[in-house]
Amino acid sequence: MSTPEAGTAGTGYGRSFGMLLVVTLGAFTGYVLLLPVVPLWAVRAGENETGAGLTNGVFMLVTVLTQLAMPWLLRSCDPRVLLGCGTLLLGLGAPLFGLFTRLPGLLAISGLRGIGFGLLTVTGSALVAELVPAHHRGRASGLYGLAVGAPHALMLPVGVWLAETLGFVPLFWIAASVPAVAAAAALWIGRVDMSAGSSGRAVRGFPLRGLAAPWLAMAPVSVAAGGLVAFLPLATGSATGSAGLLAFGIATVGFRWVAGHVGDRLGSGRIPLPAMSLAAAGLALLALGSAGAGWLAVLGALGLGAGFGGLQNAALVLMFERADPGAASTAWNIAYDAGNGVGSVGLGAVVAASGYPVGFVACAVLVAAAFPAAVAARRGAPRREPV
Repeated sequence: MSTPEAGTAGTGYGRSFGMLLVVTLGAFTGYVLLLPVVPLWAVRAGENETGAGLTNGVFMLVTVLTQLAMPWLLRSCDPRVLLGCGTLLLGLGAPLFGLFTRLPGLLAISGLRGIGFGLLTVTGSALVAELVPAHHRGRASGLYGLAVGAPHALMLPVGVWLAETLGFVPLFWIAASVPAVAAAAALWIGRVDMSAGSSGRAVRGFPLRGLAAPWLAMAPVSVAAGGLVAFLPLATGSATGSAGLLAFGIATVGFRWVAGHVGDRLGSGRIPLPAMSLAAAGLALLALGSAGAGWLAVLGALGLGAGFGGLQNAALVLMFERADPGAASTAWNIAYDAGNGVGSVGLGAVVAASGYPVGFVACAVLVAAAFPAAVAARRGAPRREPV
């Protein structure tokens, strides 16, 4: 349970939640700056698309392995320490990329940063449920999504531009300094006891049956998003790729915020199916755009981002309704990060064999195949009257 704060009862938000947003904004700025840049650094060093995709793939693999330990860590450790240490590990590993141009060294650094990202992501989203009342979780998740998504909207294209303009090594140092400064804000988060969920129940394992439907709905879209972020600049060229990443980022953060308000009013179970349909349509446009029509690729990235943003919010709130914050946060982040890692590696392998259009079509088919999970997620969601 979180320590109550003055001024929180009326609005649902307080200083601790604000400091969580500060840490999140700084940490994700450092993370997102390098998301499309490290694969590009690997390609410039002579690796092919498969090797480039492995840099993000290993990062996400280690992230997920770390996340699997998070329910135990949240019960055993101060979440403020976990949040700060994760942010520092994520940032301080970035300059080490400048020391290596061979794949084994790049993968080792990616793994080190993945440990930090695993600590950061699960702790951050679990604190959303602990620091605000249950009836504000949709909007709070939307605000948290803004802190996560604003760097995606702004820094995905900026990272590629800075690498081309300033050079890769200066960018690595920028990506280290921002999270290092932001980590200090964790000191101003109030004490939180995660040995019990916000309802006071002991935290125990994963209720797989309750979490399966929203997890299976979100994971395929995460796969597609991971592939897009890693390879869009390579598929369409730096200029079109930067525009597409900007469109993807803006749509993701905007629709995650909108979904929070819609979910609090009408119920989050209504969101997954239309969000996934929008993502699948965007991927079809990306397939066409990667074959030559760059404007279609930008439009497709916008559609995928809109669907992904809405689904992120809905899946997280649905999981909070079915499990304690530690288990729900872990499951959600594994869907997000494992999906991103599989997308980076998987799309790289498909592209190396068959080209970018086939790769994006494969992602669209994968998302469409998960439509039944979206239907099941709505069926299992609590009923809510419009307010």
